[in-house]
Amino acid sequence: MSSEQPPFPPDGNDPPGDSSGPESNDGGSAEPNQQSQNQALRARVPDSIGDGCFSTGAIVMTGPSEFIVDFLQTIGRPQKVVKRVVIPHPVMPQFIEALNTNLDLYKTRFGEPATPPAQPPNQARRPTPQEIYDDLKLPDDELSGCYANGVMIGHGASEFGLDFLTSFFPQSAVSARVFVAAGQIPRLLESLRGAVKQLEQRRQNPPGGNLPPPSSDSDPSNPDQV
Repeated sequence: MSSEQPPFPPDGNDPPGDSSGPESNDGGSAEPNQQSQNQALRARVPDSIGDGCFSTGAIVMTGPSEFIVDFLQTIGRPQKVVKRVVIPHPVMPQFIEALNTNLDLYKTRFGEPATPPAQPPNQARRPTPQEIYDDLKLPDDELSGCYANGVMIGHGASEFGLDFLTSFFPQSAVSARVFVAAGQIPRLLESLRGAVKQLEQRRQNPPGGNLPPPSSDSDPSNPDQV
């Protein structure tokens, strides 16, 4: 797998090593974007994270100050959440832009990814979030998820690798590593964009409105959909 996209800056805030951190004694400083990217490129990969996990779909939910992305494995039983990633609201548009850029690079090199066939419209009542998660195994160690304020994206001919990062002083680290089939990336992008759009609509509505349901790029009730 080759890295095709540099990491985006953590979340628009000053990167580690700014005036709030330890001062440099060499009389000079790197450019902020270069500093944050270099730190991300040197991100430590914990042994427990290195192997990563493979995902066949995702559910995207919008919280008060963050997005929750539940990466799923829907092949076989039980269907389960293999990794929960928590991304702050300001970071998600940057993630979308980076993923879209990487998809364009993939298309230039390998052509259009082979996407799964579209599912026929479901005329039945849309399940509630509780009903969706009643059919999913959510391990206790994934309940709180893992935080990410940056990402590094790479791809091969058949899959994308997403390294979610925590860019904190003094050492960036990979908090989650997820592999996704190339054909799933357009649908993942669609779900992420839909979640951002829902958030914008929510902010325009008066307080007390109903929260939108989760946005999913895979129907968790259908184990054959990948």
